Amino acid sequence: MSTGVPEGYDPHAFPPFAVTVDLAVFTVRDAALHVLLVERGQEPFQGRWALPGGFVLPRESADEAARRELAEETGLGPDAVGALHLEQLRTYTDPDRDPRMRVVSVAYAALLPDLPEPRGGGDAASARWWATGATGPLAFDHDRILTDARDRIGAKLEYTCLATEFCPAEFTLGELQQVYETVWDVELDRPNFRRKVLNAPGFVQPVDGPPRRTGGRGKPAALYRAGGATTLHPPLLRLPSTEPPLSRPEGRTP
Repeated sequence: MSTGVPEGYDPHAFPPFAVTVDLAVFTVRDAALHVLLVERGQEPFQGRWALPGGFVLPRESADEAARRELAEETGLGPDAVGALHLEQLRTYTDPDRDPRMRVVSVAYAALLPDLPEPRGGGDAASARWWATGATGPLAFDHDRILTDARDRIGAKLEYTCLATEFCPAEFTLGELQQVYETVWDVELDRPNFRRKVLNAPGFVQPVDGPPRRTGGRGKPAALYRAGGATTLHPPLLRLPSTEPPLSRPEGRTP
């Protein structure tokens, strides 16, 4: 029976290279965007911080390798890793990106609210959450991957419902707005943001039950959950708080 390999084909005629996966995993903690990093326990770049990742094994896909490496290097349980929304970012192919050999990396972006504190494992000496603006120089070309991943997430917040992935199952519109402000690094006008969210079909849906007090002050806020939509029509552009507030009829107060 034919194996499908052409007669005379010599795989050794081509230079070998390896395939790896790298993950930029984000969450919002203390009103700041954080990324998950691991401290490398081996050379190259021993002692430097890097994105979690590693080599794709011969009998696994890149997606399978990404989830396996994330679990091994951070100590996150299978439930936490399985719940991650993984999105393939791009492939990095620069010839000298790894000093060991020619390595092609498939990078992923992932996000989830309230991830537990990670711990090192595999070839990672330790793992921790870092504020994205305080990471310092990373190993390999991971600074470039991290920048690309943050840019991708920021852009997707404009035209998809991705922001709800950063929120708990039930959230207030204030918590949703904080996600946008944290990722975009802007201050948004609250009335305009609320209007745009509620006017976007399927973006969020109200939760039955009493409102929830947030921040220990102000009136209790209504709760929402993610709706069934995946894209926003119209898109929610990253306009700062200088946008004019909603007009109100004369004699009305907020």
